[in-house]
Amino acid sequence: MFSSVKSFKDQKYHELKQQCIKQGQLFEDPEFPASDESLFYNRYPPGRVEWKRPKELCEDPHLFVNGISAHDLHQGKLGNCWFVAACSCLALRENLWQKVIPSFKEQEWDSKRPQKYAGIFHFQFWYFGQWTDVVIDDRLPTINGELIYCHSNVENEFWSALLEKAYAKLAESYEALDGGTAADAIVDFTGAVAESIDLVKGKYCENISEQMKLFEDLLKVHKRGGLISCYITTSSPNDTEVETEMGLIVGHAYSVTAIQKVRLGERLLFSFKSEKLFMIRMRNPWGKKEWNGAWSDQSEEWKKVSDSERKSLGLTVQNDGEFWMTFDDWCQNFTDVDVCRIVNTSYFSIHKTWEKKMVHGAWTKHSEPLKNRSGGCFDYRATFLQNPQYVFDVKKVEDKVLISLQQQDQRIYKKDGKGDNFPIGFEIFKVELNRDYRIHKLQIQERVATSIYVNTRTVFLRKLLARGRYVLIPTTHYPGIVTAFILRLFTDVPSKLRELKLDKPKWTCWSILCGYPRIVTEIKIHSAEGLQRQDRSGGADPYLIIKCENQKVRSAVQQDTVSAIFDTQALFYRKNIKRPIIVQVWNSNVLCDQFLGQVLLAALPDDPREPQTLQLRGKGGREADEMPGHITVKVVSSDDLMEL
Repeated sequence: MFSSVKSFKDQKYHELKQQCIKQGQLFEDPEFPASDESLFYNRYPPGRVEWKRPKELCEDPHLFVNGISAHDLHQGKLGNCWFVAACSCLALRENLWQKVIPSFKEQEWDSKRPQKYAGIFHFQFWYFGQWTDVVIDDRLPTINGELIYCHSNVENEFWSALLEKAYAKLAESYEALDGGTAADAIVDFTGAVAESIDLVKGKYCENISEQMKLFEDLLKVHKRGGLISCYITTSSPNDTEVETEMGLIVGHAYSVTAIQKVRLGERLLFSFKSEKLFMIRMRNPWGKKEWNGAWSDQSEEWKKVSDSERKSLGLTVQNDGEFWMTFDDWCQNFTDVDVCRIVNTSYFSIHKTWEKKMVHGAWTKHSEPLKNRSGGCFDYRATFLQNPQYVFDVKKVEDKVLISLQQQDQRIYKKDGKGDNFPIGFEIFKVELNRDYRIHKLQIQERVATSIYVNTRTVFLRKLLARGRYVLIPTTHYPGIVTAFILRLFTDVPSKLRELKLDKPKWTCWSILCGYPRIVTEIKIHSAEGLQRQDRSGGADPYLIIKCENQKVRSAVQQDTVSAIFDTQALFYRKNIKRPIIVQVWNSNVLCDQFLGQVLLAALPDDPREPQTLQLRGKGGREADEMPGHITVKVVSSDDLMEL
C-alpha cells in the first residue's frame, strides 16, 4: 500500500521535516495557514480564536498517552460527531490506525531529543481511491487556551486533534466537516466498502428472522475487522441533537464498539428462555449521555450476570458515553446503520478472498449525444444510455458480486454554497457474451439489478449473478450533472471490469483491404426443446455454438435435459450480409461431442424482430433433413451500426 502513496499538495513530509530541523524552525504550513480561512467560510467560531502549538497548551505533549483508545475522543464545538464516531471505530483496530498514523513512534515527541521536533506531522487517507499523505503543522485552534474542536480526555494527548486538522485540510476548512456520515470517514481511513442499511424500511424490529440474519452479518463484519456506526434519523431540522426518553441523541452518530452473544446465568434462563442474549455496545462521541433502558450501565439486568462475565464484556458503570443494548432494542431505537467492510483481497488468508477491480470515471456533459456522459437515471430513457458503461464477466455458474459506486467528495465546494452529494445509483444489464461496444438501444438485454438512488457519497449493492457478461451503467439521478466517481467490483474470480468506450468497430487502413461491417445483428437464443435423447436416463447435456463469419460464441452446458433454457445472447458486426448466422446445438461428451442440429438465420434488417421457433436441421443448408428438436430465438439486425 505504502509504495503507492501520493503526497497531498505535493508536500513531502520527510523533506519538509529535515529542512525545518536544519534551519532550526518549527514548520508553518502555507497550504493550510493558521488563519480564519482554514477555520470557516460562513459561521464564525464562538469566541476569539488563537492558534497554539501543543507545547503552549501543556508541558509534556504526546501523540498517545497510554496507547490509543475509543475513549480518547471528545467532539468539541463542531458538528462532526460522525468524524469522532469514525475515529472511535478506528481506535479499535491497531492494524488500521497505524496506516492512518504512519510511523507514529517517529512522529511522537521525544523529550530526550527536543531538537528533533519540527512541529510537523503527517497522516494518510484513502482519498478518492488513492492513499494520500497529508502534511500539517501542529498549530491548533483554541479559545481561552482550550482546544475548541476534537480533543482527548487527557489534556496532553493530541493524536485526535492533529488527525482532525489533517482531515479538515483535505476538506479545505474545519467548517466543511460540519455534517457528514461516519461511513465516509471510515472509508477515507481504511479504503473499506460502505453499505448503508435502513433499519426501518427493512422492518428489522418486526421480522425476527431478518433481525437475526442482520446480527450474524454484523457480528461477522466486526470479527473480521470491519467498522460499524449507527444513528437515529431526524424527522425535521428541529430534531437534531434532541435527547429521546431513553437517553439517545437524534441525528447523532454512534460508533459500535462490540457485538457479542452474552451467556446468561441460571436465573435468567426462565425469563429469556435462551442461553444467550444478542448484545451490541456503542459509544457516544460526546463521552457522556447514554442509553437508560434495559442493560444500561446501572440497570437491574446486570446484577444477574456474573462478575467474570461482566469483566469479559468490559462493563464500566460510569457516564463515559459507552453502553450496552440488546440487539432487539437497538433495532427498535435506531433507524440506520453504516457497515464498512474491510474486503479481504489477500491470497494468504483463511477467509474468503475476493478479486477486486477498481476504475475511475466521470459524468461529463457534451452537446453531442454520442459524446455526452451524463444522461441521468433509467427514468430518462432518451438519454440514459449516454452514461458511462462498464462491462464485466461472471465466470462461475453463480457468483456473489459486491459493487460500490462512490462519487467525488463534494465537501470542498461548501465554501462556494454547494457541497451536497448528488443522488447516484446504477443499473446492471445481462448482455451478449461477446459485447465489446457501447449499448445504444435496449432490445434483448435483460435488466437484472438496480441499486437504490440516494444522495450519499457511496451506493452499495450485493447481488448473486448467473454466469454471463454484464454491463453496469453508473448514473446520477438527473441528467446533466458533472462529477467524478470510483467504481469498485468484488467477485470470486476475476471479472475483467473495463469501460466500453467505442460506439462501433474502428475504421482502419485494414478496413479498405478486409472490408468494414455493413450491418449489426443481436441474437438471443431462449431455449432448445425436444432434443434427441443421448444417455440411458433419457437426457442430454446440450450447449450452443453461434457462428458468424470468423466469429464464434459458445454457451454454457446445460446438464441432463432435452429441453434447455439458455437465454444466450451474441452480437455480430457483419461484413458479408449474404452469409447466414449458424446456430448449432451440441451434446457434451467426455470423449467426443455430438451434433444435435442447427438452424441458419439470414438475419437481415427487414426480417421480423419478434421471437420465432425454428426446427433443427442437419448440416448441409436450409433444406437439410430435419432433426429432433427446435429452438426459440429472437434476432434484431440494423444497417445502422449504432442502433443496437
